[in-house]
Amino acid sequence: MAKILIIDDERSIRNTLKDILEFEKHQVSLAENGLKGLEAAQNEMFDLIFSDIKMPEMDGIELLTQLKEKDIEAPIVMISGHGNIETAVECIKKGAFDFIEKPIDLNRLLITVRNALEKKDLVVETKNLKKKTAKKYEMIGQSAALENVRQMIERVAPTDARVLITGENGTGKELVARLIHDKSNRANAPFVEVNCAAIPSELIESELFGHEKGAFTSAIRQRIGKFEQADNGTIFLDEIGDMSLSAQTKVLRVLQENELSRVGSDKSIKVNVRVIAATNKDLKKEIEKGNFREDLFHRLNVIPIHVPTLDERKEDIPLLVEHFTELICSEEGIHPKKFEPDAIKALQQRSWTGNIRELRNVVERLIILGSPMITKDDVEKFA
Repeated sequence: MAKILIIDDERSIRNTLKDILEFEKHQVSLAENGLKGLEAAQNEMFDLIFSDIKMPEMDGIELLTQLKEKDIEAPIVMISGHGNIETAVECIKKGAFDFIEKPIDLNRLLITVRNALEKKDLVVETKNLKKKTAKKYEMIGQSAALENVRQMIERVAPTDARVLITGENGTGKELVARLIHDKSNRANAPFVEVNCAAIPSELIESELFGHEKGAFTSAIRQRIGKFEQADNGTIFLDEIGDMSLSAQTKVLRVLQENELSRVGSDKSIKVNVRVIAATNKDLKKEIEKGNFREDLFHRLNVIPIHVPTLDERKEDIPLLVEHFTELICSEEGIHPKKFEPDAIKALQQRSWTGNIRELRNVVERLIILGSPMITKDDVEKFA
């Protein structure tokens, strides 16, 4: 059942629409002019609004403008007995969901209601998804070590400077890269992640730069590489210390010349990409071993950011546990659980070789297997 507001100065139209929509099991409110309709829309949340165009005091076009300026989220359907193409186009341009002419066709009305409510549901779902995503990529903690990383992100994000993120596995290097992108001028452009350690060395060049049809035996069609996909956005080269020397050479060319060639092509393609790289290796030692190009290291290491281990920021564990508990219970549909203070202390006394990733796994295990109020005994038994 949806809550629908009908704004029309003709009582017969208001009552007819009300009868039809209530027959369809919707809850209907009425307003006899634009001013009363605006007041109602501001005081109550509606799923859909119908508004006449020709009304005294405030006409429908002005009402539509006011509703949009006040961020009323309900889809707005304009209705008029004096409709023409120009009026309909003006309404749609100003943000109306649809335009219906009088006399109102019943089937047209019901289809419009269904479509508008589906759109409203989709908008709500998208907003909830964005909230969940924002929560997923939130940096949790108040330690001095984490605050240093936060400050670096804030200073570096608005620039196009290349960033090299270092730190152990599971410390949150990808999170740092995403936050830099989200706070940058490229936030609305693609964020493309490449796990260099997960791609076989013989495929890394095709993955990064793409290939032409027939470039090699299995190349049955043209492929657009990750650098092209990230054009005008950000590419995140995770575990770059595991990249082959051949691919390193081509990445260096992209950084130097802002252009690339697909495998099997001599054609140069211009790209505008911000590069953020990450590694759990000591690249200076890898350079000494001949495994990493020194010139590429210096190109990438414009702004170094080191992410601390969890053992270096144990004071953040209570906040992290609270965050993961809320997130996991929501994802799994589990009634929210709590951790006793002694259980938190027990977690703080542990050594976390797997860092944040390990802590999240342990919290999930305790939520599934532990008591409704998770105790120190639960930690000793299941963690």
